[in-house]
Amino acid sequence: MSSPVLTITPVTGIPFIQPGDDLAEIIFQSLTRMNLDLVDGDILVVTSKIVSKAEGRQVNLVEVQPSQAAIQLAGLAGKDPRLVELILGESSLVLRCKAGTIIVEHRLGFVCANAGIDHSNVCGGESQTEDWVLLLPEDPQASAHRLRHCLEERSAARLGVLIIDSHGRAWRLGTVGMAIGLSGMPGLVDLRGVPDLFGYNLQITQVGAADELAAAASLMIGQAAEATPAAHVRGFPYALRDGSLRELLRTREEDLFR
Repeated sequence: MSSPVLTITPVTGIPFIQPGDDLAEIIFQSLTRMNLDLVDGDILVVTSKIVSKAEGRQVNLVEVQPSQAAIQLAGLAGKDPRLVELILGESSLVLRCKAGTIIVEHRLGFVCANAGIDHSNVCGGESQTEDWVLLLPEDPQASAHRLRHCLEERSAARLGVLIIDSHGRAWRLGTVGMAIGLSGMPGLVDLRGVPDLFGYNLQITQVGAADELAAAASLMIGQAAEATPAAHVRGFPYALRDGSLRELLRTREEDLFR
């Protein structure tokens, strides 16, 4: 029996996304121009950035009035108080603060730096690029569902959709792609009770399959000026099912880094 093959193909030809754009149609047309037909089991990996842009999550810092709490925290972090005001608005808890970085529990439940707010590749109208920042999607889980259903309607295929963002990790240097929203695919794959090569039943192994795929796809999507904010995946080694980001989130009581 042949070994499974995982293929990750950057989706090319996606234009600069504007608020209100139909992401499903744009991605589908790009795949069509690439002569890449969607089939059952395929997964589309999409960056949070183009989802946020389509959903109008750009904010002009000129319009932000910082609170006293934001001003105080900005002094500790060496950041623009207006940006810190947005970070606080997107967070449920500030965990750590040092020069250049504010680590928070995002309102969506995961831990990240600066609430995932991004300066790179963000522009709004005629204003200076540096005045604009981009917040994460309001509800990336719902965004993934909508995108999946629209693509399934166009393709008549059973698909998965994964929305990813670049995160750092408490125990390693460097950012990696991580899942922040998913639909039609597992977040976590539980291998407890599955025998290994020697018949030993695994006791604690649970695979963060969505994060593994997010990191792999991120290698192909890139982080800077690659202009390929989506990737097509074929050969995902686990069965598709309804999944949720919640599967991947560690509770506060279990998080030894807090």
